[in-house]
Amino acid sequence: MDFELTKSQKDILKAAKEFAKGEFDKELAIELDRKHEFPKKIWKKAADLGFIGIHYPEEYSGQGLGVLENIIIADAFCAQDSGIGSAVILSSFATECVLRFGSEELKQKYLPAVAEGKMLSSGAFTEPGRGSDITSLETTAVREGDEWIINGTKTFITNGGMAGFYCTMCQTDSDVEPSYRGISLILVEDDRDGLTTTDLGSKMGIHMMSTAEVHYKDVRVPAANLIGKEGKGFYQVLEFFDESRILVAAQALGTAQGAYDRALAYVKEREQFGRKIAQFQVTQHKLADMATKIELARLITYKAAWNFDQGRIDPKLTSMAKMYAARTAVEVADEAIQLLGGYGYITEYEVERFYRDAKICEIYEGTKEIQKNTIASALIGKLK
Repeated sequence: MDFELTKSQKDILKAAKEFAKGEFDKELAIELDRKHEFPKKIWKKAADLGFIGIHYPEEYSGQGLGVLENIIIADAFCAQDSGIGSAVILSSFATECVLRFGSEELKQKYLPAVAEGKMLSSGAFTEPGRGSDITSLETTAVREGDEWIINGTKTFITNGGMAGFYCTMCQTDSDVEPSYRGISLILVEDDRDGLTTTDLGSKMGIHMMSTAEVHYKDVRVPAANLIGKEGKGFYQVLEFFDESRILVAAQALGTAQGAYDRALAYVKEREQFGRKIAQFQVTQHKLADMATKIELARLITYKAAWNFDQGRIDPKLTSMAKMYAARTAVEVADEAIQLLGGYGYITEYEVERFYRDAKICEIYEGTKEIQKNTIASALIGKLK
C-alpha cells in the first residue's frame, strides 16, 4: 500500500498549483463572481496547457492519464479559487459519457473540441419536478427513419446555454417495465432547431457557471447521435456518476482546503487581547478539526479515484467520498468564516464565497441523501 503520488502526479500537482496561483487573480475572481461571468480566458489557457481532458486518450487531445490525475488538478484549482476552479474543471462536464460509451465518430468530433478549449459540454439529466429521480422521464425521443425527435425539458443544467452539446437522457421506450430500461442517452448539439435554454437566474454560489433549463421541442438529431446502446442510458449515467462524483468530491476538497488556508493565514496575523488569535487554544482546536477533516476527505477522494483507475466500479466508495468531502467543504468553510469573525462576512476576505460555493457539492450529482441511499444499498444488499 503506497500513499505517495508518483513523480508524474507530483509534477502535475505542481504545475496545476503554479498555473492557478498565476492566473486565478483574487480581484478578478471577485469581479467574475459579482457579474456571474464565466472565466473564458483562464479556461482557454488551462486547455492550452493540457489541464482539460487530461484523462482522455492522446488521440482525443488528452494525455492518456487517469481520473486520479484529473482530480489532482481539480483539488489544486479549487483550493486557489473555488469559483474559477469549479468553472474550469466542470467545463468538460459529462464528456465521460461520450468517452466511455460513444461511437468513434462522436469521440473524434467532440472530445478534442472540449480538451482544446473550443467548446463547453453538458449533461442534461434532471427534470423539473423529478429532482434526483431519473428512473423515469418526461423527456422522450422517438425514432423516425434516421433521426431521433426529442421533446421535453431538463433543469439545473450545468453550462446550460453555453455548452456546445448536451448528453441528454431520454425515454425511448415508454412501455417497458421497469421504465428505466427504456432510457437512452443521446447527444444533442446546441444549434439544433427547437433547442432553447433559459437561465435559472441568481443563485447562492458557483456564480461563474451557468445553470439553466434546456427545452426540446421537436428537436431532430441523427440516429448516430445515440450514445452507446439504446435502452442502456440509465446504466451508462449511473456509471458516469461513479466517475463524476469523484470530481465533485475533489471540487469540495479543494474548496475546503482554500477556506482553511485563508483562515490559517488570518489567525496567524490577527491580534486580539494582545495575542495572535492562533495562540488561543480554542483557535488551535478549530484548526486541528478542520485539518483532520480535510485530510480524511483527501484520503477517501484519492482512493476512490485510484480505485476507478483500476477498472473497478464501486458506487459505495464514490458516494462515501462525495458525501464526506462535500460535508467537509461546508463545515470547514463555515468555521473559516467564524475564525475571521466579521471579516469572514466581507467579500474581500474570500471565505464567504468559498462557503457559498461549497454548499452545491452536497446537492448536485446526487444529494447527500441519495449518497446515503447508495451506500446503505451496498451495505445491506438484497433482502430475501
